[in-house]
Amino acid sequence: MSREWDDPVLYPNMPAITFASWVRVFVRGLTLAAFIFGCFLFLLVIRLLERPIFKSQRPWTPRITQFVCRNALRIIGIGFEVQGSLMQEPGAVVANHSSWLDIFVLNAREGIYFVSKAEVATWPIIGWLAQATGTIFINRNPKEARAQKSVFKKRLLAGHKLLFFPEGTSTDTVRILPFKPTLFAAFFVPELRSKLHIQPVTVIYSAPPKYDARFYGWWGDMDFGTHLLQVLAMRSQGSVRVIYHSPVPVNNFQDRKKLAAHCESVIRSKMK
Repeated sequence: MSREWDDPVLYPNMPAITFASWVRVFVRGLTLAAFIFGCFLFLLVIRLLERPIFKSQRPWTPRITQFVCRNALRIIGIGFEVQGSLMQEPGAVVANHSSWLDIFVLNAREGIYFVSKAEVATWPIIGWLAQATGTIFINRNPKEARAQKSVFKKRLLAGHKLLFFPEGTSTDTVRILPFKPTLFAAFFVPELRSKLHIQPVTVIYSAPPKYDARFYGWWGDMDFGTHLLQVLAMRSQGSVRVIYHSPVPVNNFQDRKKLAAHCESVIRSKMK
C-alpha cells in the first residue's frame, strides 16, 4: 500500500476509555452479534429453500441482508440518509470505499452482491457472512482478468446487481483514490455491453460532534477489532449519507478507462 495512506495517528481522537464506554461496547456489541448471527442462521435456512427453487437467482435472501444491515446501523446508532433513486436497469453499482461500515451502509437499501478481494473470504466472521450473502471473491491479478469476466458475466446474466470499489482499498472518508479501470472491463463483453448500466454512488460519513472528520475511516494499518471498539464506544454517533447518481449505459463509453473516469468524476463531485 502507498505510504500516502500510512497516517501517524491510526485512530484519530479515540474516545476516552471509561466505565460508561465499556458498557456501551458490551451492550451494543452483544446486541449486534446476537442480531446478526440470529438473522444469519435464518438466512441459511431460507437459502436451503431458495437454492433448489430459483438456482442462482436469489429473490428472498437479499431482503434479509437489507434488513440486517439497516438495523445494524440503528443498533450502532449511526444516522442514515439516502438521496437519489435506485437503478432499475441490470448492471452494477460503484462507490467510494472508506470503512468496513460500507458493507452495512450499501446493503441497507438495495439487494446487491459485493465484489471483494479474495483474502476477505478467509477472515473470521466477516468472511463467513460475505460468503453466505453471495459475495464474489477475486484476486486483483491482471492474469486472471479473463476468469473474472466469466464470473461477472454469469452473475449478471442471472440478474444479480454487483457492487465494487474501483479504488481497490479503503481510505479515510475525506479523500478518494484514483479509480482502477480493471474491473470495468467485464461490462464490455459484447453480449452484455448493450444491456448494462452502471450507477455511481457517493458515500459520505460525518464524524460524531467534535471528533476528527476521519473518525469512521478504516484504512492503512488499522486493526479491525480496535476500530470496531472505537465506534461502539461512542456515546453520540455521527451519520452517513448515501447519494445515488444517475445510472449510465455502458454502451455510451468507448472503453473501460472512460467509464471508470466518468464514475470517479461523478462520485468526487459530492465529496466536498
